[in-house]
Amino acid sequence: MQILAAGSRKTQAGFTLLELLVVVAIVAMVSAGVGLSMRDASQVQLERDAERLASLLDSARARSRVMGVPVRWRATPEGFKFEGLQATDLPENWLDANTRAAPRPDGTKVTLLLGPDPLIEPQELVLTSLAQPGKTVRLATDGVRPFAVKALP
Repeated sequence: MQILAAGSRKTQAGFTLLELLVVVAIVAMVSAGVGLSMRDASQVQLERDAERLASLLDSARARSRVMGVPVRWRATPEGFKFEGLQATDLPENWLDANTRAAPRPDGTKVTLLLGPDPLIEPQELVLTSLAQPGKTVRLATDGVRPFAVKALP
């Protein structure tokens, strides 16, 4: 092994192992961050519609209890409708034109009863994307808690 004397003009070229490890670690962290930040746009839109609908369902449920009238939610070809409330109270369209409420497994349309009783029966609704039919999101309540959004595989 050669030792360089002070004032020697001979220098070694290249990187040390520590420098290479630091660069590899930085590249790995940046690529992981980019990979996590790049989500499927149709899934994001579907989740956004599901979160909005969950809020609207809970709002309609509260209004039903306050007013003492039964309120039903049902899907329409253009969007959805809250029956029992005034037409201008809540919106009736999806944020994304590709979002639809999937029919039940037996083929019937989904209708949700939102009140006026404080406890309602457990209910669920599946939203799908027309742009990518394999993308689905489920909204469900146990009848006591608010509607919650859960992604389906």
